[in-house]
Amino acid sequence: MSFFTKHLTDTMSKAFTELRSVVSDLSDTDSMADVQHESMDMETTAVDAPNDTAEDEEPLQSKDWKLLWRSSPFIRKTCSSKTKLKLKPGPTKYASSHAKDIKSCFQLFMPNSIENIILHMTNKEGRRVHKESWAVLDRIDLQAFIGLMILTGVYRSKNESMESLWHDRTGRTIFPTTMPVNRFLNISRIIRFDDHETTSARFQKDTLAPIRDIWDTWVDLLPCMYNPDPEVTVGERLIPFRGHCPFRHYTLRKPARCGIKLWVTCDAKSSYAWNVQLDTGKAADGKPEKNRGARVVLDVTKGLCGHNVTCDGSFTSYALGKELLKRRLTMVGAVRQSKPELPPQLVNTKGRGILSSKFAFTQTHALVSYIPRKYKNVLVMSTRHSGAGVSSKVSKKPSLILDYDRCKRGVDNLNRSIDAYSSKQKTSRWPLMLFFTMLDVSAYNASVVWTEVNKAKFAKRRTFLEELGKALVSPQLERRKPVPRPYTYASDTVAKERAAVKPPDANSTPLKSKRKRCRVCARNKTSTVCQNCNTYICKVHAVITTHCYSCK
Repeated sequence: MSFFTKHLTDTMSKAFTELRSVVSDLSDTDSMADVQHESMDMETTAVDAPNDTAEDEEPLQSKDWKLLWRSSPFIRKTCSSKTKLKLKPGPTKYASSHAKDIKSCFQLFMPNSIENIILHMTNKEGRRVHKESWAVLDRIDLQAFIGLMILTGVYRSKNESMESLWHDRTGRTIFPTTMPVNRFLNISRIIRFDDHETTSARFQKDTLAPIRDIWDTWVDLLPCMYNPDPEVTVGERLIPFRGHCPFRHYTLRKPARCGIKLWVTCDAKSSYAWNVQLDTGKAADGKPEKNRGARVVLDVTKGLCGHNVTCDGSFTSYALGKELLKRRLTMVGAVRQSKPELPPQLVNTKGRGILSSKFAFTQTHALVSYIPRKYKNVLVMSTRHSGAGVSSKVSKKPSLILDYDRCKRGVDNLNRSIDAYSSKQKTSRWPLMLFFTMLDVSAYNASVVWTEVNKAKFAKRRTFLEELGKALVSPQLERRKPVPRPYTYASDTVAKERAAVKPPDANSTPLKSKRKRCRVCARNKTSTVCQNCNTYICKVHAVITTHCYSCK
């Protein structure tokens, strides 16, 4: 009998311990809601025992049995549509005062500190490889090199060989006029961002050692030039790259599939890249990182306050929403159906009609399941919404999904805009590929700042990039005066033709009407022949004289 009593006592003590843990979890949830309400300075409303408003309502248990959801919303403080921000959205005072022209706007993101590192390390590498024959690279040469890289993106020539861009007939005049093709190729091969002698030692501790100095400097400059709007988007960007890289990723969901992955925080309205983090893969011990999505969002949104963060299923979780509330940030994001904090009633679509919606709520979170078509279930979690609002349109989308659709493409718009006029060239060096990415993102951010400062709402980005490239190569063109003839093939051809042509004979018959290339430009074909030297000349370079009918 005593054994039975002892066993019963132990069982009841365990039950009371589990009940006490459940009560403590609920109290923690309530305290989290109080923290959210007090920190965001919202108007208070009377709460009449929210847990007792629906006594007959059956709670929705999560799949991991750690959360209790319910289908009716809690009466709690709601986030207003206009979240209070500490800083005014738009370019900062420093950026507005220093963005005097297009070139200075770009140099906000590529300042002299970054250029000095590149010049010092490139010249050191050039002297090591080429000894005394290396021509010292100065600031004007480096800016001209960057300007030509930007112009390759403007002319959609990122996959075109450099020799074709410098070709006498098919190339662009500005490329050979700025610098010889051999000089450009030599710079692209030699350019470095760290000391070659100490790279191997530092690489064992830091996989980003070959570009660490300028990368950290550049990332720190991004949030200093622009304050995002209340809506920000967190997403990923995959840089196509198939060369050797210690943190190369393979993703089936992306068109490129193989490349270098970046985590990006963008302004949802302008797609300004506010913060960038490089995904360097697994840790040194080789173990996979747990809760990496939540960690990435917390890292790339550090410094924001009063904003709403929109993210996709790779990041969204219940724990992430609670952590963001502590920082006075709200969250709206798609959720994967495999998340353990979801109730099975919202994951299961059996017996549900098309365009139907189901809601679930806790004290701090709202969850919706929407069926846009057969066999399709869209799950969105939010700490910004507290009601079960549904659109009156034909789609009958909930307000949570409408807000998610409105802000989810911030990073996608950035990727699309950069890829349209990318300055990337084929290379097997991953630090150089990251440098090309820095140029593309800096050029895009500069266009956003320049547009905001000058209130140019309808300015084309291609025009901005073309003017930026020309502004960067202008000092080099001024230094190379007199400008050499870009068409060397045409000049050599003309010299040979002049040497071979004999003085015209008065009794000789004129040449037959054939079409040949003009001796001046070597591009246009013409049948017009000079009356003095019998060489072909096009209408653009011919001197037209006027005669009357009798004199002719």
